[in-house]
This record gives sequence, structure tokens and C-alpha cells, in this order.
Amino acid sequence: MEVKVQDVRKEFDRFPALHSVSLDILSGELIALLGPSGSGKTTLLRLIAGLERPTEGKIFFGAEDASEKSVQERNIGFVFQHYALFRHMTILENVAFGLKVRPRSSRPHNSEIRRRALELLDLVQLSGLEKRYPSQLSGGQRQRVALARALAIEPRVLLLDEPFGALDAQVRRDLRKWLREIHDRTGHTTVFVTHDQEEALELADRLCVMSQGKIEQVGTPDMVYDQPASPFVFGFIGESSELPVTVEGGQLHLDGRSLGLPASGASGAQRLYFRPHDIELTDASSALGGDVVASRRVGGTRRVELELQGSAHRVEIDLPFDHPLADRSRFAFRPKRFRLFPAG
Repeated sequence: MEVKVQDVRKEFDRFPALHSVSLDILSGELIALLGPSGSGKTTLLRLIAGLERPTEGKIFFGAEDASEKSVQERNIGFVFQHYALFRHMTILENVAFGLKVRPRSSRPHNSEIRRRALELLDLVQLSGLEKRYPSQLSGGQRQRVALARALAIEPRVLLLDEPFGALDAQVRRDLRKWLREIHDRTGHTTVFVTHDQEEALELADRLCVMSQGKIEQVGTPDMVYDQPASPFVFGFIGESSELPVTVEGGQLHLDGRSLGLPASGASGAQRLYFRPHDIELTDASSALGGDVVASRRVGGTRRVELELQGSAHRVEIDLPFDHPLADRSRFAFRPKRFRLFPAG
């Protein structure tokens, strides 16, 4: 099921939470709405669900205008951060609930409801636990039940609002892989809200990066990470450092000194962005040089914070943990890949 968000604006007490947002969600894709708190991602999800109505604009499910339709009319599957399971019901009863409360005309027979619920518990790898209650399951298992319950109604669109936010890091990593496998097997159009960059990069077919009620960029994880469209996206997706530079004669300058880096197509005051791993050490006199002010291990690398010579600017670079120069107190380097954005 394709979903089209067309020029949607949402206000709460005259405060705009979304500003003319447009987004095409492809049938069968898993798209992540990613951004910091207050960016508008959850508001957009609730508008797609029918839990909120747009102040302006429309939302289409396929060719059908669903803007004024209820959650039930849209046939949405919803998974929340805090499970929202019924504590007095068994796992099987929780999964079957959405089917049992359907109108009589569309409600399957009890035997079919049971068969479908057991089939879904098998899909989410919880076979044999159907007689237990939510309190008898781990957090990760409860979230699997919540997903099975959302899938039971055979939704046209599946919406997940920070579904792993209440779980510890290792369980989150395990469930991310599992959710991707489930999505690939079922093929539901899925919209996933998260503020976790790693989660979005690993899970999604496409990312929709949001800030202050607007969409900053939509694209594949590789595109958004490698070709960020704005300073916000560069700073929010992955680690980065930035420096105020000027472009003179097709070359970058910092504090009046050439960095030996070309800058075609730009001029005047710019902001230079680069990632800690996209650097090369060098002895060139025009390189960026700095003194080590902090160093820490990040997985298999050493993250080194440098204070650049002759200025108060600080940047971070990554070195292999066992790099022969890792213990030096001073480094000179150049970014191998970088982006320029106009200053201001």
C-alpha cells in the first residue's frame, strides 16, 4: 500500500508542529522517520495513523483520500514503545484481540482466529508461550507479541513508534535484525519512528530526516550518510567535525592559512564538514595540525580530539586502535572527503 503525505501542516494551539510536509512512502518499503525530539516525526506518524487530523493538506492511501478516516477505517497496525499489551490476557489472547473485536460481518471464525494467532506467534519465534501472560515475558518478547498483534489484523500499513526505546542495547540490536527479517518476509509497508541513527541506518530502506517540523532529506541510508543535503543532516547522521573556512582562489583557508584542499564552485565564507574516519595523516606543511587534548577507545578505533594549532578550534579524528602513531601528542591530517556549506 502506497502512502502519500501531501502538503500537510499540523498546528497544536496555533503552534506549528509540521510545516507543509510532503512525503511519498512506497508500497512494501520500510521507511524510518528520524530526528531529534520535537522534530515532528511522531506527529507525522500519528497523522498517517489517523490519531490526529491535519490542519491543512491531505493523506492518501493508494488513490484514496484517507485524511478524515479513522484508525479503524485505515486498517493500521500500530506498535508502541511500551508494548500496550493487555496484562489480564494470555499471549494468544493478546494477539487474537484485534480479530475478535472486528464487526461480526468481517470477524473470522474462532478456529480461524486461533490458527492465525498461533501462526503469528510462530513467525515472531514465540511458539509454545501462548498460555503465558505479559508479566511472564522479557521486554524483547513482549515487543514481539505487540508486533504479532499488529500483524494479526492484516494491516494495510504498519506503524512503529520507537518500538525498541525501552529495551537495553543488546536486545535492541537483536530485535533490529529480527524486525528486518520479518519485514522482508511479510512485505508490509512500514513506517518506523526513531531518534537512533544506528537503528535507522541498519533497518530502513530509506530515511526521512526531520528537524523543527520540516523534512531535511529523504534517501537511502548510504545517500543520506555520504551525501547529506544540509549541515543539520551532516551533524545529526553519524559523527562529524566542522570548521569555519574561506574559499580564495579555489582553495580552502582556515584563519588565513591554506589547507591545500580544492574548493571548486564555492566562494567566500563556508563551513567545512568532515567525518572522523574520512581523514589521512600527512606531514605536509599546509595540513591541519593539532595537539591531542583527549583520546578514547571507540570499538576498534581510537577517537582523538585535537586542538588545532594557532586557533581555538577542536576537531575529532579516528585512528586504528593499534596504529603506530596512536600515542603521539600531535598530529597533522587532511580530510579525504568533506562537504562545504555556506556560512550563516
